[in-house]
Parts: sequence; C-alpha cells; structure tokens
Amino acid sequence: MLDSKRRRRLEKIVERYRITGGKHFRLADFDPDDTAGLAPEKGEAKELLAEGVGLLAEAQDRLFAQDRWSVLAVFQAMDAAGKDGTIKHVFSGVNPQGCQVHAFKQPSAEDLDHDWLWRHWKALPERGRIGIHNRSHYEEVLVTRVHPGVLDNQKLPPSLRGKRLIGERLADIAGFEHYLARNGIVVLKFFLHVSKKEQKKRFLERIDQPAKNWKFAVADVAERAKWDAYQDAYQDAIAATAAEHAPWFVVPADNKWFTRLVVVGALVLALDGLELGYPKLAADAAARLAEARAALLGEE
Repeated sequence: MLDSKRRRRLEKIVERYRITGGKHFRLADFDPDDTAGLAPEKGEAKELLAEGVGLLAEAQDRLFAQDRWSVLAVFQAMDAAGKDGTIKHVFSGVNPQGCQVHAFKQPSAEDLDHDWLWRHWKALPERGRIGIHNRSHYEEVLVTRVHPGVLDNQKLPPSLRGKRLIGERLADIAGFEHYLARNGIVVLKFFLHVSKKEQKKRFLERIDQPAKNWKFAVADVAERAKWDAYQDAYQDAIAATAAEHAPWFVVPADNKWFTRLVVVGALVLALDGLELGYPKLAADAAARLAEARAALLGEE
C-alpha cells in the first residue's frame, strides 16, 4: 500500500493527464515534453518509479489471488512513442502468469470474416489477470479514418459505409467499455503523446544505430506524413470515449522515464482503489489446514 504522502504525490501527477470527459478536450493542451516539474530520473522521480513497479507487482498478486476483478490496459500511440519499452519496464516485476499480452497487427482472414470487435472480445483478460493491449480496438477509428481504403477488406455492405461510420464505431466502443466496467473489468487507456520532433529523433536513431535497425520500417515515414490527420483522429477518439469508468491518460512521451512513471502510477492507484486482498479461509478449511500442519510437524 502507498503511504499517504506518496499517494497524494502520485495522485497529483497522474490526475494531471487523466481524461474522464471530452467536452472541452484538446490534444494541443498537453505538452509531450511535460514532466510535472520533476527532474530527469533523479530523486523523487526515480524513487516513485521504482516503488510503483514494486507496488504493481504486489497488487497484481492480490488481484490474481482474489480472482474477482481484471484490468485491461490499452496502449495507443504514434510510431516510436515508446509503447514497447513502457510495457516492458512498468510490468517488469509482475508475474507473467498474471498477465495476458496482445499486440494487435493487421487482422487475419478469419478476423475479417467477423465483426470488427470480434478479435478484441477474444483477447479480454480473465478474472484476476491484467490484459495488456499493445494497440487495440481503437485502431478501427484511427487507421480506418486516416486510410478509409482499409475498410475495403472488411466486407461491409456498401450501405453501412457512410459518413457516420467512425462516429458509430466510437459509440460502439463507448458502449463496449461501459459493458466491461459493469462486469468487473477495469479499463485504463494510455495515449503516449510524443512530439513530431522527438519522433524524428527516434526514427533517426533507429536508422543510424545497427542494433535498432530492426525497429524501423520505411512505411513509418509515410505514416509520419499524415501526422496532423492522426492527431485529429486521436483527439476525437479520446473526446468521444473518455469516461469515469474508462479514463484516458494523455501521457507525455518525449521523456521515457516520465512516461513510465505516469503509467505505473495510474495502474497502482486504480488497483489500490479495488480493495484487493487474499481470500480468507472458512472455519472448516482453516481447521483442515491446522490438521495438515500438525501432520507435517509430526513426521519423523
């Protein structure tokens, strides 16, 4: 558990980026380089991050044992924003048996023979587990908006491909996430907000450093050319689906250490609010446990 001082500090940091209503939301109001006044990876920031990783591991153990709630952590971002590194670092202390990770790529032929949410339903975490979706159902209102030709593969009847399609899908997502919340799945959505300048820097590093060449795809540059269209799509998606039961966190991503701190803080605070605990044995089960203990102690 967090002590009161640490909790207040973490709450102040996380609340800065938490979106629960989109009426006045503007992506431009969030600075990708913001660090909430913390110095790079020193002092308080370093301690909070390390403590957060440890507390998340402890909370995940209780989540698994209690077997009542589950958590869906959605990660969305522009290329090179640091999704993979954030997931790797934040969940570094968690028992792999308690996590279910899905990295969504292009849909398969089987996926395309079903409705667009079908493959995401299948990937939801079981009770007691944390589901990590590296890209998610939001691709269907981001990529399909910027590249409407993608819809050609989805076999939709022409009458259903009107101008309202993206708005209808956003409404479907809002309903989907409300349903999940009512069934004990805690939905937390993270948009890692990287600047165009920082993305360029990271792309060049991937090109110039042989060990990072594998991370770069030439197609990434073509997608970068559609930067403004993607920013508009993200703004509209966040505004339409942010809710108290399914908040978005617009996480500054120009400083990787701070990105990780905000994400782990949001997860720890959400789990801390669930009052997780280890199951308590009934009287008869406790008696059998005592008998087993006595038998073990009585062995030669």
